[in-house]
Amino acid sequence: MNIYTRNLDRIEFVVTMGCTGRCKHCSEGSHAFAGEHIDGETAAKTVTEVCRHYDIKSLMTFGGEPLLFPETVCMIHNAAAKAGIKQREIITNGFFSRDRRRISEVAKMLSESGVNRVMLSVDAFHQETIPLELVEYFAECVRENGVFIELHPAWLVSADDDNPYNIKTRELIGAFAANGFSADSGNVIFPQGNAAINLSEYFDGDEEYINPYEDDPSDIRSLCFDPDGSVLGGNIYSSDIMDIIEAYTAVK
Repeated sequence: MNIYTRNLDRIEFVVTMGCTGRCKHCSEGSHAFAGEHIDGETAAKTVTEVCRHYDIKSLMTFGGEPLLFPETVCMIHNAAAKAGIKQREIITNGFFSRDRRRISEVAKMLSESGVNRVMLSVDAFHQETIPLELVEYFAECVRENGVFIELHPAWLVSADDDNPYNIKTRELIGAFAANGFSADSGNVIFPQGNAAINLSEYFDGDEEYINPYEDDPSDIRSLCFDPDGSVLGGNIYSSDIMDIIEAYTAVK
């Protein structure tokens, strides 16, 4: 086993960089590669193979907006369920269609594929460009299909700060709470991409911010696949995932 991946226990897929929101806090910026998405069949085979060699405890799909390609998402989660991965999550803004029949259909697909936690991005930033009523309908559909769903808000500065964005976010969380939906702790916005440009006044220009979502390159705990299939300096479209893992060398 590669010493750098000895603690690997998680798999993540950035399904697509395409997104239905245009959020000013987005760490990925302009989503220039909006048309590209991971191949579901290749991703599913990769999940199966990794689980033969590692005790993977959790898998997450996100984006961009992953539910622009729900069939792909469901192929990945179905493979994860069959491989025995216990925690199978998706982060979504809940807005991928205006057709309520399609929204209901996708919620059922998620349930049948084995997704067991939906993290719904609802906050002041997402709701500037994403219609709340369709997100609320999606949340209801997911719950009706027996999948656990909770809000996953983005906080500016900290969850306790009383800036205008956080105040609006708390109002939105309260509205969902009235309908029986809870919220997790969410995440604190990192000054990268759009956030570094649009929200610069909230960050200290003299402080060196450390991205809390990046692995130590000498202790890879999560395999994170990009929409083009790349991971750890290799690509699953051209190489076997275990060959990629075995060839990986940490770069400081």
